[in-house]
Amino acid sequence: MKTTKILVVDDAAFMRAMLKDILENLNYEVVAEGKNGLEAVHLYKRYKPDLVTLDITMPEMDGIDALKEIITFDRHAKVIMCSAMGQQKLVVDSIQAGAMDFLVKPFNKDRIAVAIESVISSK
Repeated sequence: MKTTKILVVDDAAFMRAMLKDILENLNYEVVAEGKNGLEAVHLYKRYKPDLVTLDITMPEMDGIDALKEIITFDRHAKVIMCSAMGQQKLVVDSIQAGAMDFLVKPFNKDRIAVAIESVISSK
């Protein structure tokens, strides 16, 4: 079975590390990590991952703008947004921009597993 390749983007190194650890424990392959929206777009084009986890609030380019650029590049891109509690409007904006799901920080391993399986299996 092919390993699902995931791009993890978050401006906080400890959040990337935490999410990468959870994903690898779930037997996913983290192919690259980015720390802002500009890196997200560049890394998406370079690695063409099966799925992207994208923080909403980041420097340089925020997650919603990065999401829009990734969707413009690949309309079939599978993106899960990540946000802190209390950012419901940003979550709604990201879903309207093409995100397929969202995860609330702090991360919950079971919720991540369900979200990724759901998004990966969707057409």
